[in-house]
Amino acid sequence: MGFLDLNGSLGRRFGSLGLAIEELATTVTAHPDDRISAQGPQAERAQAFARQALVSMGIKGGARLQVQQAIPEHAGLGSGTQLALAVGTALSRLYGVEWPLRDMATAMNRGGRSGIGLGLFEHGGFVVDGGRGGQDAPPTVISRLEFPAHWRLVLVFDRTYTGLHGEQEKQAFAALPNFPEASAGRLCRLALMQAMPALAEWDIAGFGVAVSTIQEVVGDHFAPAQGGRFASPRVARALKWFGRNGAAGVGQSSWGPTGFVLAESEMSAHALARSARTEFAADNLEFMVCAGRNRGAEIRTEAHQALAQAK
Repeated sequence: MGFLDLNGSLGRRFGSLGLAIEELATTVTAHPDDRISAQGPQAERAQAFARQALVSMGIKGGARLQVQQAIPEHAGLGSGTQLALAVGTALSRLYGVEWPLRDMATAMNRGGRSGIGLGLFEHGGFVVDGGRGGQDAPPTVISRLEFPAHWRLVLVFDRTYTGLHGEQEKQAFAALPNFPEASAGRLCRLALMQAMPALAEWDIAGFGVAVSTIQEVVGDHFAPAQGGRFASPRVARALKWFGRNGAAGVGQSSWGPTGFVLAESEMSAHALARSARTEFAADNLEFMVCAGRNRGAEIRTEAHQALAQAK
């Protein structure tokens, strides 16, 4: 839901906000095998993560992976981290290796800037990380709050647009101008003194205003790299419409293009989504109503197989 300190003058940079949701998930089952193979969505990526994991654990055997479902990739939804941790966890359970999640994330090259993906895999809910300091490890989660069960989000998908990732993402960060220290201070204050207390008190209006403001400041900073406050012009138009039609808050997930909309109830979220489908019928956008998820990944071990599901 946004970065807090892109300035980094205090010795820690980035600092992130994030939320786990129920309706999107990555589910991986691992079976013992002599070689490494994978089937299902994003199988090639899962196979690469499996190689990394087995080498890191010192396992010379292989595994047969079945990816039953996967979070859409390059959409700003943290799919890579969830798939890496699901694969690593399934394989560590399969081979009976104790592998702490932070060590796993580091070995699999996840959490370079944000600790949100790791925190959501482990705990679910709404999490805040403290930014990247001097350690060569994912940023530490410093706060975790329950997301109200009756609140909802509407996700806005533009399947025609691919968010920045990989080398493009690195180059985009390197080319951005310096982030003003005063702006970083403002964002941290919005998080600590408005968004988090409002969430704890179930005040969706206060939470929505804080998140929307953070999104505006960070989005405008990233505009030279992504072409505007929000990456997809179609999603940007939809978010502006939602803001005028009853949404408590709006924003973009990571580099996008996926947008999100805050709603106070399931009924209001579905009403917003129905109206948006009519309003943007010609734009090929998709709208999904989602609930927050206040628990981490589900892991199950059975005879000769291990399953890990991340949301």
